Amino acid sequence: MRLRLLALCCALCAGLFLLPNAVIAKTTLKLGHTGAPNHHYNMACESFAKAVAERSKGEIEIKIFPSDQLGKQRQLVEGAQVGTTDMVLTSDSVLSAFVKSFGILNLPFLFDDIEHVAVAMDGAAGEMFTADAAKAELVILGYWENGFRHVSNSRRPINALEDLKGLKLRTPEAPVTIESFKALGASPTPMSFGEIYSALQLGTVDGQENPIAHLLTQKWYEVQKFFSLTSHQHNVEPLVMSKMVFEGLKPEYQKILLEVGREHAKVSRKMVIDDEAGQLKKLEALIATNKVADIQPFRDAVKPVYEQYRKDFSAYIDKVRSAAKK
Repeated sequence: MRLRLLALCCALCAGLFLLPNAVIAKTTLKLGHTGAPNHHYNMACESFAKAVAERSKGEIEIKIFPSDQLGKQRQLVEGAQVGTTDMVLTSDSVLSAFVKSFGILNLPFLFDDIEHVAVAMDGAAGEMFTADAAKAELVILGYWENGFRHVSNSRRPINALEDLKGLKLRTPEAPVTIESFKALGASPTPMSFGEIYSALQLGTVDGQENPIAHLLTQKWYEVQKFFSLTSHQHNVEPLVMSKMVFEGLKPEYQKILLEVGREHAKVSRKMVIDDEAGQLKKLEALIATNKVADIQPFRDAVKPVYEQYRKDFSAYIDKVRSAAKK
């Protein structure tokens, strides 16, 4: 009897004794981002999680936390470096505080259009930034999309460069963005994403600059009077994973996450392209909207910012620009 019990215990420990309906243990990963539940960030994340679950036959579960539920972006990137955050969909602006080269992606008027972004970031330029991120203990699963940034404010429409003069604008805590708006004559005021609505409502700042989707989903149009299509900057949204967490996964899981993450760069871009026309139409009914007719004076004003960053990052700038359509 004792021998039978001993044999049974050994079989259980070795995993040789399986119940007919035994459940395979899942690997669960948490993914945080700053977008609202109805923002394309969240929709892309949900699609990514579903594809990963299917590709892994249910062995990888990704739980999504929108609206900074896991913490602000900067906190999540810090957590990813030390392994307390699994994944975060963040911005190149936030990453530039940890990996300086990512600030290059915030240079004004660097990208011509989203096709240019795709060729650059899915190609040789993206590989340069990915290598830099790895040195900071971060794995880039894909370069997702956020679109081009535009300016809203409560004082006047932006039709010419002079209209930016003296405007107090909320910006992310990104040196390139701050320096660019100083060059454009505005007064940049860095603050976290979650503080924007109250800052606009209280008049702490006159306005902000972000892609179209955020203005709509965050309802900033409720506390702004003018929205001007400036396309002054593009935001790449890297899907970032903790290198420590990533390297602790099975090689086949790593492969799935990298493959699906890169595939969803295309999914994310298509979402932005498909959504923006309809979003802009909605905004035009909610807030006075205009498009800047002559952007060349804006380009000229930020040339000193390029000169400054070329000192250390000319190879990065040239690699991104070389991906533009000839």
